[in-house]
Amino acid sequence: MKKYHTPKRILLKLSGEALQWDQWYGIDPKFLTFLAKKIVYLVNNEKLEIVVVVGGGNIFRWIELEAGGFDRSTGDSMGMLGTIINWLAIWEAIEKQWVDVRVMTAVPTDKVAEPFIRRRALRHIEKGRVVVCVGGTGNPYFTTDSCAVLRGLELDCDVVVKATKVDGIYDKDPKKHTDAVRHEELHMHEVLKRDIRVMDQAAIALAHDEGIPIYVCRIEDIDTLATEQNVGTYVHWDKRDR
Repeated sequence: MKKYHTPKRILLKLSGEALQWDQWYGIDPKFLTFLAKKIVYLVNNEKLEIVVVVGGGNIFRWIELEAGGFDRSTGDSMGMLGTIINWLAIWEAIEKQWVDVRVMTAVPTDKVAEPFIRRRALRHIEKGRVVVCVGGTGNPYFTTDSCAVLRGLELDCDVVVKATKVDGIYDKDPKKHTDAVRHEELHMHEVLKRDIRVMDQAAIALAHDEGIPIYVCRIEDIDTLATEQNVGTYVHWDKRDR
């Protein structure tokens, strides 16, 4: 990734579904340990500052209740609580590797996490702690993709890294087309114009307007973030975006 950008502070966005790994639901404990070791490697060996945002799709997705007439606001609130469950588990896994973690939430749950306050979060980062942001933005109708870009901007991150099960953005679905080609880089305006669903449009539009780049890679490859390797897709701003 250094080919395009040398990051110091990274916003790592993880999908809730990724935590299932090979399970049909919930959190795979073996994968949890694997992920924690990857994050700890970035902190201890690569000296990166890490902020994490996680989804809750492995526990609840509003779309599953949409057909039954459930209100979107209620469904989104359920999803935000799902993100807190996920990161209580990952918090424990990371701290077992002897790295300090602070979980900060946009949804008041003072028994398990402290409220998200920008200056307090920045102070935690300066002290070398991994900061985990849960509860989304605290508002319905905003996905954790939008939360990731928002927190990345608020906490002065150099790049938003979306870690998924796919190693980047392809010109067509690689699961259906064996000749699909991975893009090494894309411009923000191109992603918006072509409606490429690397993240939801609100998240991409915010990243576009504020000029924060997005890097899409496999979760297994996040330990290459500070190396010369380009194993994902780098979505960045250029002169045509102004």
